[in-house]
Amino acid sequence: MSVVTLLVIAVGVSADAFAVAVAKGLHVRRLTLRDTGGLALSFGAFQALMPLLGWLLGRSFADRITEIDHWIAFGLLLLIGAKMIREAVSPSDEEDSDGIGVRELLVLSVATSIDALAVGISFAFLDVSIIPAVALIGVITAVVTAIGVVIGRRAGGRFGRPAEIAGGVVLILIGTRILLEHLGVF
Repeated sequence: MSVVTLLVIAVGVSADAFAVAVAKGLHVRRLTLRDTGGLALSFGAFQALMPLLGWLLGRSFADRITEIDHWIAFGLLLLIGAKMIREAVSPSDEEDSDGIGVRELLVLSVATSIDALAVGISFAFLDVSIIPAVALIGVITAVVTAIGVVIGRRAGGRFGRPAEIAGGVVLILIGTRILLEHLGVF
């Protein structure tokens, strides 16, 4: 997998984290540097850990399904992308809070990284160097999260939903490209 494709995937899976970070920036009355850094580090760490776990799971049964691996990668990326788009167009019930607690941080970190687990499973069927891939995903997510918090604080909620929709579309397009390459169309 090319570095550019991997970079696009990293940005795509970080869209959930970005949207949540924008929402947190909007709805936390007293947002500190500690909250912003904690959110960025936690989201980045979970976004790196989940594809690694997915890759390990996928590798354990990859040899049994190599004939259909491109369909699996396509299906997972299609489902992830569609889920991101659906969640972006659904109304939000977010309320203002005083800060980000540890429990909330962990729940949000897991929730925003579930998609990355599925991406990791698809990595098991592709030519991906997993350690650089998960490191890139983690770093990109941490940076995007910090940017999202700042945007949420300063610009309001204009960018969260469009970014999540764009991330979903990108993942669907990547899945389609993988499928078409394996079918010999490209």
